[in-house]
Amino acid sequence: MQLSLFLPELVLILMVVVLFFASLGKVKGGSLQGITLVFAAVATLAAIATFNQHGLMFYEAYRVDVFSQIFKVIITSSLFLVVYMGPGLSGVDSQLKPEYYLFLTISSLGLVFLSSAVELLTILLSLEISSYALYIVIPLRRQDGYRVQMEAGIKYVLFGAASTGITLFGISYVFGLSHSTYLSDLVKSIPGLLAGQPLAVIGMVMMLCGFFYKLAMFPMHFWTPDVYEGAANETTTFIATLPKVGAVALLLRLVFLAGVEVGQFTWVLATFAVLSMTVGNLAALVQNDLKRLLAYSSIAHAGYVMVGILSVGELGSSAAIYYIMGYVLMNLACFYVIYHLAPAGENVTFADLRGLHRRSPLLAFTLGAGAFGMAGIPPTVGFTGKFIVFTAAIQKGFYALVILGVINAAISAFYYLKMVRAAYSQEDELQKSKVALGMTARLLGVALILAIVLIGIFPQGFIDLAKQAVAVL
Repeated sequence: MQLSLFLPELVLILMVVVLFFASLGKVKGGSLQGITLVFAAVATLAAIATFNQHGLMFYEAYRVDVFSQIFKVIITSSLFLVVYMGPGLSGVDSQLKPEYYLFLTISSLGLVFLSSAVELLTILLSLEISSYALYIVIPLRRQDGYRVQMEAGIKYVLFGAASTGITLFGISYVFGLSHSTYLSDLVKSIPGLLAGQPLAVIGMVMMLCGFFYKLAMFPMHFWTPDVYEGAANETTTFIATLPKVGAVALLLRLVFLAGVEVGQFTWVLATFAVLSMTVGNLAALVQNDLKRLLAYSSIAHAGYVMVGILSVGELGSSAAIYYIMGYVLMNLACFYVIYHLAPAGENVTFADLRGLHRRSPLLAFTLGAGAFGMAGIPPTVGFTGKFIVFTAAIQKGFYALVILGVINAAISAFYYLKMVRAAYSQEDELQKSKVALGMTARLLGVALILAIVLIGIFPQGFIDLAKQAVAVL
């Protein structure tokens, strides 16, 4: 086994060990954040350094290739940004900060494993490593809203256990029909089974439930609003970004098993995509808490990503990778604003946004960039992502899916622009104090705005990288 192939994972494993020993002693919060940032940056550099390497490890259950490495770069860099965005962990119990960073890292490590796993039981174990760490992290919010965070933690555990059970049941169906758990064997037998065996369709759909849960996609979406609202702002930022990346990586691998022909399996997933978009957008219209609104928004975006995944082929799959990368940036921009508007870790409502353009022009503009991007307004990465996803779907003949997607995008514009309108409206009679931002926070805000706009205007380099990754599938 070449150790260089496993380099990003080794860095994250070392990071887990260091944070574990830090949790045994008394290390200051600033030092903990610095350690986590350094290791996350090194892990990202390791993923970039091994980008063009390829090979099989652990009895061919673990595959390193361009496809896995592009997701490892996105996951590790997103971990860096999430930790960088939340200095001080104002929403987390002060005594539990070392453990908090430790379990975030373990969850990220599980997602990194997930992007390279090419055997069904290895995939399941990677999924559980990521999920179990989050089960512990969600209740670690400060004690102010004790009942809310515990309720969020319990719901996440219960839905996670249910989705894992359904996924394992689906894997047993697939194994029983194909007599293998290796994706390299399944890709030869599954297309034929899906065409002639209704049980294969049921098994594949059940097997994907665990990834629908991570992606917050219908019908495994019910946990999302309560967990987003109940978890600390820093935790919600993590849940809203990194697990989605890992889910897309595996969904692309697994949907490729079905082949390029449109059949019953495709139409089942297309129905889930439409329901996810519709349920998410309609429910988001009436929300007042920003985290609940972004929770329903994530359910809708899971539907858009699934449109790209279903458009199996070079353009559709690369569009899904581009879209999820843009989605991470747009979400980070919105949660960046929430974090700085809630110095004590409280939840933020539309009333808290009033007059934001006077209190902090940079925060208002960052929120505008994130909201415009998620609404699909040019020239943001959200517009370009939706355009490429829908173009790929049209090429596959999914005209009804595209029409419903465009209608849903139009509905979503209402509540995204409502956020911007609140930020640029006049203050209430009670004058609110200005929001002070440090130099590092200002740099991050400017970087997020530039990334959302520039990657939207110049998508070709990222699309070419995504096509290169998809080619190995």
